Amino acid sequence: MCGIAGTYRWPDGKAVADRLTDVLAHRGPDGAGRYGHAAGDGEVHLGHRRLAIVDLSETGAQPMVSDGLVLTYNGELYNAPELRAELAAAGARFRGTSDTEVVLEAWRRWGTDCLPRLRGMFAFGVFDELTGELVLARDQLGIKPLFLLRRGGGLVFASELKALAAVSGGPLEVDHAALVASLLYYWVPDSRCAYREAEKLPPGTWLRCRPDGRVERGRFWDLREVAAEGQERARAGELPDLAAVVEESTRRHLLADVPVATFLSGGLDSSYLTALAARERPGISAYTIGFRAEDARFEAMPDDLRHARRVAERFGVDLHEIEIAPDVQDLLPRMTYHLDEPIGDPAAINTFLICSAAREAGVKVMLSGMGADELFAGYRKHLANVIALRYQRVPGPLRRGLSAAVDRLPVASARRGYRSVRFAKRFLSFADLPEETAFRRSYTLYDRGELLGLIDPDLAGTVDDVLTEHADVYRDNELDDFVNRMCLGDSRMFLPGLNLAYTDRSSMAASTEVRVPYVDVEVVRAAFAVPGNRKIAGRQGKAVLKEAAVSVLPREIVYRPKGLFSAPLRAWMSRDLAPLVREVVEDGELVRAGFLRREALRRMVAEDAAGHEDYSKHLWHVLTLEHWYRNATGAAGRLPSPAA
Repeated sequence: MCGIAGTYRWPDGKAVADRLTDVLAHRGPDGAGRYGHAAGDGEVHLGHRRLAIVDLSETGAQPMVSDGLVLTYNGELYNAPELRAELAAAGARFRGTSDTEVVLEAWRRWGTDCLPRLRGMFAFGVFDELTGELVLARDQLGIKPLFLLRRGGGLVFASELKALAAVSGGPLEVDHAALVASLLYYWVPDSRCAYREAEKLPPGTWLRCRPDGRVERGRFWDLREVAAEGQERARAGELPDLAAVVEESTRRHLLADVPVATFLSGGLDSSYLTALAARERPGISAYTIGFRAEDARFEAMPDDLRHARRVAERFGVDLHEIEIAPDVQDLLPRMTYHLDEPIGDPAAINTFLICSAAREAGVKVMLSGMGADELFAGYRKHLANVIALRYQRVPGPLRRGLSAAVDRLPVASARRGYRSVRFAKRFLSFADLPEETAFRRSYTLYDRGELLGLIDPDLAGTVDDVLTEHADVYRDNELDDFVNRMCLGDSRMFLPGLNLAYTDRSSMAASTEVRVPYVDVEVVRAAFAVPGNRKIAGRQGKAVLKEAAVSVLPREIVYRPKGLFSAPLRAWMSRDLAPLVREVVEDGELVRAGFLRREALRRMVAEDAAGHEDYSKHLWHVLTLEHWYRNATGAAGRLPSPAA
């Protein structure tokens, strides 16, 4: 796992590539490399920062040069042993044991046809000295990031957006459509980028730059096709052995020449992975978090620590407990810097602090349960949308009466919050809506009218564009299974846009690699071969995964209520961050620029403080957006300098 960067036919390309690579130092503290060569009437320059995981020797150093091919690669290849054996049998020679060599030799033998054969997470650039061509590629599901910026026939690329912003020759123009999308979702969709000129290479695709300036794009993997194939398998009664698939994926994800540990929240996903990993690596370490007692009490958060302790004790896991009592005023600008784009999920802080603690203990690799909820319908929104279909059959007068009664209930008192009331209000905000609109509204922060009331009126058309994009992605399939339509929508938008994005950026900020065994091509194929009524059965989400896990885990762990990998936002907003909220509302750059309306923010703050509504997540995201915007526009003079 590393940081990659490069320039292709770009003015002053060597200096730019050097600067790009330096900005990525936190992603690879174990080594740095540079490479340069002619490319038509220009040059190519590749950079690399190494986090040594497999083959710690110099034979794994990058950029890797071999017989006219040059590779700068960020990722892990979990089927490297099989591909190595196949390539060796065909005559390939290997100097070391790194998966980087396997990727390079696979490219030499098969070109872009090697890409669907790569099982892992990756983003890389490969240069051919003979043809002068540079090809960029990104893994099937978007686990690893790759940002790029094109001007004329030239291109720069890097693992992080901040690197491109640092070398672009002047401030990049903020894309207001991306900011509107971030307000809606509290993250920027993978299809958009916070800067207008930059872009993200889409998952499952490649881009080829030729020395004559031509650019070619191709797709080697399509999640929609995988979902459609899965539906056909389900119709034919070919249900996968999910337990075997998850176990095999977990075993492959343990491949490393350095210590590997796990996240362990005490919930199903992380407990299942930890138990499977402990079978392969007895005594493996795991890391879990807790919160200050007063914060957890105010937020009415369940005590997940006792469940994590039970799993650790049962499977002989060395459990490390971390209390999250952060100085959020200090962490907010630091996380905004590392997250690259305005992402308003406080779980990024949890990931950063856990990975930092693990790194201090000498752990470079962590396994995460990320992705199981998206693939197996484990979020509350999935069950809520299924229940909403039944709720719509309730007579209208009863529904209107219930909605009016719930609307009058407070979400918090001075001493504590009421989670059940928050959930009820959330449910009633979308339960009567059509399918796609209801699904969007069940996890986004605003409906159309609320968003229009919050931002510059001139951006009304942009709001409609963002909403249309969600509808287009959600409907872009032939599935006749409602639950799997939700899972596909999440896997194409929510997973790469939010969860994989913040996981990569916050973990690499701590120089730590996070692997996601559920977000594996074989697990994904298996997941979409499971019909929706096996994912949500009765009131149980992730039912099929629970059936697989119950042979390994205690039933009380498997079937306990779902926990949250989040943070006590209401406590933070009402205490630690209240002065900062007031500053942003009254004198923030977003308000000064006219992007956000001061009066709308004031109403939000007042209703949240009074306990009438829960706007803690909305206001937290406004803070992250404000910090990001100040840095992006050079208005960050009053902010603390972020730690690199």
